[in-house]
Amino acid sequence: MQQKQVFQRVMKILGSVFIVSFVYLIVADRRAPFTTEGRVYGQVVQVAPEVTSRVTEVLVKNNEAVEKDDILFVLDPGKYVIALEQAELALKAAQEQERSLYAQKKMAMASISRAEAGYENARADYQRVAELAKSQAVSKSNLDNVFKQYQVASSVLEIEQHHLGTLVARLGEPGIPTTDVLLAENRVRQAKLDLTNTTVRSQSAGVVTNLRLEVGAMANANMPLITLISDGSMWVAADFREKSVAHVQESYRALVTFDAHPGKIFDYSVASRDLGVASGHQNPNGTLTQIEGNNRWVRDAQRTRINLQSDDALPSPLFVGSRATLALYSNDNRFWRFVAKTRIRLISWFHFIY
Repeated sequence: MQQKQVFQRVMKILGSVFIVSFVYLIVADRRAPFTTEGRVYGQVVQVAPEVTSRVTEVLVKNNEAVEKDDILFVLDPGKYVIALEQAELALKAAQEQERSLYAQKKMAMASISRAEAGYENARADYQRVAELAKSQAVSKSNLDNVFKQYQVASSVLEIEQHHLGTLVARLGEPGIPTTDVLLAENRVRQAKLDLTNTTVRSQSAGVVTNLRLEVGAMANANMPLITLISDGSMWVAADFREKSVAHVQESYRALVTFDAHPGKIFDYSVASRDLGVASGHQNPNGTLTQIEGNNRWVRDAQRTRINLQSDDALPSPLFVGSRATLALYSNDNRFWRFVAKTRIRLISWFHFIY
């Protein structure tokens, strides 16, 4: 065989291999998507105190498992004890003021009874003297004096009634504490709550991680101080090019190999696909649209996230952020299932090296 023919044959073989490989990559990217951008995610709870004070005790250690309602750390309760005492004193003063108002109301009602009696007597005297004045049996000066007494009695009654109305308004509806008492009771409840919140507890079971809190640190309200990973909250998710998973459904399966477990393959099912990414989010901030320029002839493909699920717990010692490589396949296609398994098996072996 001549050298030229050998060269042509080699080129035909290489060309065929290139074409087959090119077609395979295009089709496999749609039928059995593959990515190295897999991670372990988890629900991370940031524990923050609801009050401001100095840390006096830290009762947990780094990477310690805790249960719900376990005490994590304690703040100095001094000023909140004082605040509670002040609130209780204010409540006592409001209750005393309420009792005083009821006593004043009772006295006002008695004063009204006296004022009404005086008013009725003055009115009767005025009517009697007015009748006598018609027959000129009394002088006009006597009539004027009686009329003034009648007006004074009427004014006294009106003043007493107004005073009683003011007391009734301050006391509110019968059987219900006054507004001042209700406000004082709310302040007592708030002071008790603040004092209780100086003891910070875990709101869920999990593991404390990345603990950097020390006694003496200043804790500010609503500022996270401890990170807690909730039990059973970790899951696997991976980012794919959007064209690769355009036809992926929940009936698809996933083969996963973790960097921490070289040579092992784990079976998962597709749980969901995220319907958005941060780059597509726009806030209604009153500004104009921002156009992103791209001078590249071939731009980067947009990626979308696929979430996986399994009935089995994640193997130890995986943690939030552990890396994974995975391949998806349709469970009803044996060929692409074989391709996905072969490919992920090779990758799992390579994890012994890198």
